[in-house]
Parts: sequence; C-alpha cells; structure tokens
Amino acid sequence: MPHSLSLRTVDTLATVGKADWDGLANPGWDVGPRGAIRPTENETPSPYNPFVSHDFLLVCEESGCATAETGWLPSHLLLEDEAGRLIGAAPAYLKGHSYGEYVFDHGWADAWERAGGQYYPKLQCSVPFTPVSGPRLFAADDATRQALARGLKLVADRYELSSAHVTFANEESAAALSAEGWLERLDQQFQFRNDGYESYDDFLGRLASRKRKALKRERREALQDGISIEWVTGRDLTEAHWDAFFAFYMDTGSRKWGTPYLNRRFFSLLSEKMADRILLVMARRAGRYIAGALNLIGSDRLYGRNWGAIEDHPFLHFEVCYHQAIDYAIEHRLAVVEAGAQGEHKLSRGYLPETTRSAHYIADASLRRAIADFLVRERRAVLHAETELESLGPFRRGPLQEQD
Repeated sequence: MPHSLSLRTVDTLATVGKADWDGLANPGWDVGPRGAIRPTENETPSPYNPFVSHDFLLVCEESGCATAETGWLPSHLLLEDEAGRLIGAAPAYLKGHSYGEYVFDHGWADAWERAGGQYYPKLQCSVPFTPVSGPRLFAADDATRQALARGLKLVADRYELSSAHVTFANEESAAALSAEGWLERLDQQFQFRNDGYESYDDFLGRLASRKRKALKRERREALQDGISIEWVTGRDLTEAHWDAFFAFYMDTGSRKWGTPYLNRRFFSLLSEKMADRILLVMARRAGRYIAGALNLIGSDRLYGRNWGAIEDHPFLHFEVCYHQAIDYAIEHRLAVVEAGAQGEHKLSRGYLPETTRSAHYIADASLRRAIADFLVRERRAVLHAETELESLGPFRRGPLQEQD
C-alpha cells in the first residue's frame, strides 16, 4: 500500500460522515430524508443497494443488534489519502461466533479448534444478518479496492486473528479479493428476473401450462378465509404496523432459529431513517393483521428480508413473500426480486438460481490448504447444481411444450 495512504478502523459508523460513506458505497446517488434517493446530476450510477447505506448499517448498531454484546463488534475499515479524505471503506466486524452470516464456516471453526487453534474472534466484512449480495469494498477504482483487500488482511494479521471473511460480495469486490489471493467460495440463491412483464398474467403466460395453473390455484387458496393483502410504505408506516410485524417476526423466528437476531427498536429506527425504501406486505383477516413480510427497495430490485405469521394458512407464506413481491416488481418496473437465502421451493414460483460469492483469508497455511481443497470441490458442485436447477424452472422451453 502506498505510503501516502492511511488505513484505520472505527468501532462505530457514527464517527464517519454519512455523505462520505454513501458516496463510496452507493456512488452517483443523493440520499434524502426517509431514504429517498435520486441519481446525482449528470451521472449514470450503479444500482443503489440500501443495505450498504450509512443509514442501514448505523441502524444495526444503534438498535443494539450489531454490537460487541451480540458478538458483532464494529471494526469498519477506512482508507484515507494524505489529505485525510476518505477514498475507500469496508463494513467490518470482529465476530465472536458465526451466526447471522448465511455463509456457514462452523466446520472450519471446529476443525481449527480441534487442532488446538482459536478460530474466534474473526474479521467479518458483511452486512449483519443480511444474505444480500452487493459491494463490500467501497472504492472508485480497482486499485483502491485491492488496497482494501490487503488492508483487511493487515487487520487480521495485526490482531492475530485466524481469518477474515467477505461474504455476499458483488463481482467487483470479489475480483479485487481474488487478485489478492483470497479463497473464493460460491453458493446460490433464487431470484425473480423481470423480463419486461406488463402484469402478473404476462409473467404467467411465459410458464408451462401445468405450472401456470398450479400458481393460479395456489394464489386463490392463499387468500381464502377472507384474507386480504396490503402494501405499506413510506409515510403510511406506523408504529402499529411495526408492533404487528414484530409479533410475527418473533413468533416465527423463535420457532425457526431459537433466538431472532433483530429487536423491536431495529424496526422503528429503520422506519425513521429509511421509510421510503421499505415495503411491508401485510396480510389481514377478521380485522387484524396475521402475517407480514419486510422488503427493502433498491433502485432496480426488491429485496425480501423477514417474514412472520401468527396464523397458519395454506400457501400464505408463498403469497406474502414471493407472489406479492413479483406483483410489486412488475408494477414498479424493478428488474429483480431477491428473496433471501436458500429455498428450492422458490423455483416453481418463478425464482431462478443465481450465483453468490464470498472470499476468505485464512492465516494458517495448513488450514488454508485444507479449506482451499474443499472449496474447489464445493464450487464444482454448486455450479453443477445451478445448471440442473435452471433446467427445472417453470418456464416454457419451446413451441411444442404444453401449449394451451
């Protein structure tokens, strides 16, 4: 790294200027009150990602969800020039565990600790509790991104950490990390791709007849028993909505994970700072809300995040989380719906596999060799599975297939 640059870490994003951070994380966008965005004049920006914004990451800290007490000690990386100007940054945390990451390395930790090593704490460059791909090394050019990749290694080595991990990195960040010798790991998610559809029926028209009929029936049955759906966003969001949603989140999260990651204050702060970037899909029956899904809105895509319900109804989860997200994306001309981690059940509902990337620096040479060997075989399996799954999608493949 050139001597004219300086590298440091900070233990809270509150000490970093919002405009400085957002100018690197989401260049080409002006961010206004409640998360409203508009392109900077005379620029063609990259897609806006709400999860790497100063607002979202600071909400994770200020709510108490991403703190030392929860095993997420903020250690954000800042790269500055000789004038003290911020030219590169990375959201990073010292982690005392591997929860809330969605790229699982528990096996690596177990192996290293059986060998007498100490895996935790480790350095984690990510968005807490969020399996959404996006930039992780914020910089204007490849050289600065590579300097950040080297900087993460330097931090790990300086504090004698076992490892550093960059998860759900976009292609630019992943390329910079690969150029610095980080180990590449692949996985997959399922995403809806809006192929210029004018309506949900237009989307259904691209499906094989059998799949189309199954989805129509599923959506009808989901809304039986007098269930209705509401979209709530922006100024219409109230604390009453968040009270209801938090009850869903806690009920479903406690049964699924044991201890949900997010607290009630998180949702209030998120709404205060980013209401215009939030879509709550709420299901109502007999005068009360019974289920809901939280989505965040980017410039070109909708991100499905959390779901919960206090009543069990057939297909309601699929309606609230997946079908309604497609409806919203088509109506608002968003290119993609990212519906979160895992879930091959999304395939039949029009969500196709998409590769996700992470990168890993392992300090010990012997552990690094073992993990590198494992990742070669894992990448091969992931790519093979993705090809197979793509072929199983619900779309028509030719003029002779299942015509009406």
